[in-house]
Amino acid sequence: MTRMVNSYKRTSSPRSPTNSGEIFTPAHEENVRFIHESWQFVLREIRSTQNSERSDRGPQEYVEKNPNPNLHSFVPVDLSELKKRTAQDSKKS
Repeated sequence: MTRMVNSYKRTSSPRSPTNSGEIFTPAHEENVRFIHESWQFVLREIRSTQNSERSDRGPQEYVEKNPNPNLHSFVPVDLSELKKRTAQDSKKS
């Protein structure tokens, strides 16, 4: 994954997402791109090892050996859905 770091290009100016007052700096955009592309790389590796006989190589999914009983009812937040709801709420007000 180190090879990916050198392929990023900085944007010339900060951009603001639509319907938001936030300004993203070139450094922020570079960090987001790096994380996104790195995660996509890991997902591709996971898919390729699932389809091969050699599953001992490549990324491994971490699974708790002794899950915490307090987290039994934990439901992860769908960030995409949360963003949509937040955008809809801001349009209403």
